[in-house]
Amino acid sequence: MPDINGSVSRVTEIGERAATVLEHDSLRVMIDDTGGMIPEFSGNRNGEWINAHWMPWFRSNSGKPYNDAAHGSFWKANLLYQMAGSFPCIPNFGPGHIIDGIHMPPHGWTANQEWRHVTIDSDEASGALWALSVMESPDKAMPLSFSKIDAILPGQSVLYTSIRVRNRGAGNVEICAGWHNTTGSPFLSPGCRISGAAKSWMTPPPGSEFDTTTRLALGAEFGSLSRAPLLRGGKTDLSVVPAPNGYTDFAAGAISKTAFTGWLSLVNPCLDMLYLSFFTGPAAAGEDDIILYFNNLWMQYGGRPFTPWAPYEGGPDLSYCLGLENSLSAFANGLEYARNQKSLLGNPATTVIPAMGQKTLRYGTLFAFCGDLDEGVDSVTAEEKRLVVKGKENAFFNADPGFTSLKSLESRHV
Repeated sequence: MPDINGSVSRVTEIGERAATVLEHDSLRVMIDDTGGMIPEFSGNRNGEWINAHWMPWFRSNSGKPYNDAAHGSFWKANLLYQMAGSFPCIPNFGPGHIIDGIHMPPHGWTANQEWRHVTIDSDEASGALWALSVMESPDKAMPLSFSKIDAILPGQSVLYTSIRVRNRGAGNVEICAGWHNTTGSPFLSPGCRISGAAKSWMTPPPGSEFDTTTRLALGAEFGSLSRAPLLRGGKTDLSVVPAPNGYTDFAAGAISKTAFTGWLSLVNPCLDMLYLSFFTGPAAAGEDDIILYFNNLWMQYGGRPFTPWAPYEGGPDLSYCLGLENSLSAFANGLEYARNQKSLLGNPATTVIPAMGQKTLRYGTLFAFCGDLDEGVDSVTAEEKRLVVKGKENAFFNADPGFTSLKSLESRHV
């Protein structure tokens, strides 16, 4: 029987936000009930805790609920009022809009509503420390229910999360899904290396939120992050993180349908640390799986001279972060756009939750010391009890890429 080493607890963090903390020797994670936000995702480097996740300077810590009349002129949306680190995006990935008569918020209900905490516990069989929370759709026109398990396992620097989406209605519901992992200081810095499973990339066509902030050509396809076309001609290497440069860009990359594991990573060569998300690939899909077909890069390097990114309209953008997102969507243009597009770069942009049926998204995020991966990651291979990460040298990480323990927890508690 594995040792249950570490702790799982309920806390109140800054801004009077209720949260769950999962912690053992190599990883500490804090998950807010509000929007499932993960403001802290800390790895242990030689006894020093380093947070990989972005904490926006403009995040409200007043403890007051968002009110559009009072807060809308500066924050624009509840999501920006509460946002931090990583969060799940279902059933929308992109801006708020009206669809099926529903006022759908930016990045969906899972990123905006309160998750209702159910329980925290430890699992004797696997040694997992885990938490269960649930959410109901606030609109009967799209009658979805969500159950979320967050878990850590002994000897692994990985947060595992499953979100089961149930359709309580008599008709099918077509949705988007995604994880909005966002890295920031002190982990994110110039010279970090970005790598992903995607083999073909594309920038959003004209008409998106990036029209006025981009340095990249709009609607352009390219085969390598190292040769992304610029708006004013020439190429740039997106795989190397620059210093703040006054631009905010987005690129979506299609993961091959033959891939058994999807992944997206960031290496900090100065810290010798790796941040890596991994998930079930298209070739390993089960009937009940929600598959993320895209790597997305949200390169927030200072291109938004308006609030809340800037302290006043026309002021300097003070926000420097990198979104390492994975999704089932068409860029980050929202559910309606994805339904109309149907596909992007040959991959589907939505999935259907059948009437009175369910599907599950399973996801892992690793943050650990990685040795010599200074030039980034070439490939990630899932084995039964570990991940093999290949780069300049190979690195090996204890992990459960088949989500065996997570599936066991789901079968008993969801």
